[in-house]
Amino acid sequence: MNFQDLHELLRLELVRRIERGTLTGSRIAQQAGFQQAHISNFLNGRRSLSLEGLDRVLASQNLSVDQILPLDLAAAAASPSPIQTSDPIEIIPVVSPSAAMDDARISPSSIIETIQVSASRLHDNRARPSTRHAHWQRFLAIRADTQQSAAMDPLLSPGAIAVLDRHYNSLAPYRAHQPTLYAVRCGVALLLRFVDFDEGRLILRPYSRDFPVQLLPLATHETPGDYIVGRVCLVFSEL
Repeated sequence: MNFQDLHELLRLELVRRIERGTLTGSRIAQQAGFQQAHISNFLNGRRSLSLEGLDRVLASQNLSVDQILPLDLAAAAASPSPIQTSDPIEIIPVVSPSAAMDDARISPSSIIETIQVSASRLHDNRARPSTRHAHWQRFLAIRADTQQSAAMDPLLSPGAIAVLDRHYNSLAPYRAHQPTLYAVRCGVALLLRFVDFDEGRLILRPYSRDFPVQLLPLATHETPGDYIVGRVCLVFSEL
């Protein structure tokens, strides 16, 4: 995570608020003390803010840096193994996307590899399980393939390990004012995306502008929880 990444996260969060009708560009300019044209260029990606300008916009929207980070990015720079602390560790299986989507319990034959993760880091996560997933094995991990990492670049690097909490199948934001990254069933594929729901459709949003937004229509008897495999609660760089 560098300054430019943080800059882009703030821009995307403001654009999301504008799209939802809770904010306008002129309001941002007024609150942060900028000319409207300056803010318009920023929102459209045509110019950047200075560090001071970034601070002013954050303060005007009552946002802090941790509120716009979509992941536990501190984990991305750390190795999950070995852990040299007194905190107990848990062994997390790394499995295929199909096993993550379909297997309530992970059999030994489905385990590709394992990683060690602090138990407290896992169990501090809040759960919101759907009825279907309430009794499924909770934590497992997948490796992000080239397509998944490209769509979420720079949040996911190729080969990164994404730990999934399969007891969080709700679209309720995990943290206020920041998007939640989910693992979502899309046909036979497992996609890692930000997710919204509108007019009976799941809206799967990539982070990279080079990838399209995808719409996933739900049948009348289906709910978003039928497609949300879990929340990405930790990401580790390629090991």
